[in-house]
Amino acid sequence: MTDHPSPDREREEPPETTLGGEAVRHRIPSGGGQGRSLDATGEIVVGIDGSEQSLGALRWAAREARRRGRPVRLVTAYSLPVFSGSGFDTGYATVDEAALTQGVEELLNHAADQVRDVGVELRATVETGDPSGALLELSRTAELLVLGSRGRGGLLGRLLGTVSTAVPAHSKCPTGVVPLPWAQEHLGAAELTSARTLVDRVVVGSDGSTQARAAMLYAAEEARLLGVPLTVLCALPPVSGALAWMPTAVDFEAMYDDVARALNGGVAWLESWFPDLEIGSELADGAPVQVLVEQTRRNGLVVMGTRGRGGFAGMLLGSTSQGVLHNAAGPVLIVPDRYDERIETRKNFDSDDIRPWDA
Repeated sequence: MTDHPSPDREREEPPETTLGGEAVRHRIPSGGGQGRSLDATGEIVVGIDGSEQSLGALRWAAREARRRGRPVRLVTAYSLPVFSGSGFDTGYATVDEAALTQGVEELLNHAADQVRDVGVELRATVETGDPSGALLELSRTAELLVLGSRGRGGLLGRLLGTVSTAVPAHSKCPTGVVPLPWAQEHLGAAELTSARTLVDRVVVGSDGSTQARAAMLYAAEEARLLGVPLTVLCALPPVSGALAWMPTAVDFEAMYDDVARALNGGVAWLESWFPDLEIGSELADGAPVQVLVEQTRRNGLVVMGTRGRGGFAGMLLGSTSQGVLHNAAGPVLIVPDRYDERIETRKNFDSDDIRPWDA
């Protein structure tokens, strides 16, 4: 983060503040944090801006932390106003940074009150400058990032909605995005302390790309931990007049059969690594955004990669992922590109005559 070119130094730390029953120390940098290394090893990191959207994300993050046995780190950021000039009558404006710091601490304590009864360890990080930068740096060591689907300006000077759009594409760890209406309906006081699973199944988008296969493996692990079935979903966009120029007819029925066989090969591959998990497949007709958004309305946790690579369904996990995030009715998990040696075994479940993409 380089929003503020002030020297890399920190002023004296404020007194310890209690968050949800756990004492944590806020470190308030005087500059933009250049040269500082933020560490969130094994933590679930959630962006907080005081909005209802971010508090809903925090509730979901707390439940995930309890299920995984991990601590939660609340992250907030603010920018000091910069005044470029002064008037003869008013003089130079000043900012009461102590009051601003106190406001940030009150914001964090109010957020912690929302999950006090969940029984997870709560930690906090306060940064000046760009919240996206702080979250992305923490993503290098975090187990999971969690964001609300939209936010507000005010104290932070940035919209959490903007952050939730930018962060998943660049995060080094999976990012969960939680829509506010879903959180309000499913994350009340009773649900926070309940051990009941909030989703009936995990749905993962697949387009035959390496990125999608990484997402499939992560989705299978999530489904196994949650104790729910996994569905591998591929969406075939409807045929439009754009193909009218083709000199020969396209055998769409044969193409559909090829995709279905390839999809079944993907399920067989996953079953070889998760033999005790119930795994099914679904080949849907329709625009990928609409198909995946509909799954979020059916009490399913949707998992996607950050982008696709063509595959047999086009850019299912590329620009489509942004459309799903903006319209989802339930939680969505975005899985970054990652190397997994298990992906190399995928080709063992395809035959050359039915594989319509570059394996």
